[in-house]
Amino acid sequence: MRSRNYGPDLTPPWKRQQPAPEVAAEPDLVVEEVTTGFCGAVIRCEKTAQGLTVTLEDRFGKHRVFPMEPRGFLLEGRVVTLVRPAAANAPQGPARTASGSIAVPGARARVARAGRIYVEGRHDAELVERVWGDDLRIEGVVVEYLEGIDDLPAIVRSFAPGPDARLGVLVDHLVPGSKESRIAASVTDENVLVVGHPYIDVWEAVKPASVGIAGWPRVPRGEDWKSGVCRALGWPVNTGAAWQRILGAVRSFRDLEPELLGRVEELIDFVTVVD
Repeated sequence: MRSRNYGPDLTPPWKRQQPAPEVAAEPDLVVEEVTTGFCGAVIRCEKTAQGLTVTLEDRFGKHRVFPMEPRGFLLEGRVVTLVRPAAANAPQGPARTASGSIAVPGARARVARAGRIYVEGRHDAELVERVWGDDLRIEGVVVEYLEGIDDLPAIVRSFAPGPDARLGVLVDHLVPGSKESRIAASVTDENVLVVGHPYIDVWEAVKPASVGIAGWPRVPRGEDWKSGVCRALGWPVNTGAAWQRILGAVRSFRDLEPELLGRVEELIDFVTVVD
């Protein structure tokens, strides 16, 4: 009888765990630790006597330290192995702002321009500040929020836009045939640019994966959209707390949908074209 040579691992192939992809634990990378469910952004990696560890910070500012074990974390729902980033002294590109622009270290905020960008609500303004705040301060652009756009024509007249004081307006749910599209079309001043995104609310402009959900739920017509979203996702029906949860998941332009990114960049270009 011919003898067989067995390897040290007798586990059937279909039961063997496949190696997880390796991901560098770069600062601000958001991951979930598999055993505890703790979700947070990477703060730092350290080499200790017990091995490599990673410190995560959750949306409440709480820190926890975990060993960087194989298959120890989830990234956008996938099991991964965190590894130490490349050496800090390795050649790096220029630092960038949350919007992806090249950062200008030590730059002072410019005196505010006469031009402005108006957005529909406080949440819109906070989201724009989170991603474009550094750029807007350097450009001297102030963002103000409106309580809806029903009175937009009167607001534009009161602002009195001109070549040296352009006005940009960001509108929610700007789709053909909507009330918002009819109001936007009534503003014809050449020094005013009205643009919008297709989402019912700016919450939807945040990528679901960044928030840790499969997708934004559909809410029946007639039901308050934000409250309906909270109920559908199993969150407490507290829209203020829900928004802080969503906003806390936004760390850069990569967390936003292109339909919002392009419109905000367009508005910034429009109001800064004149010096």
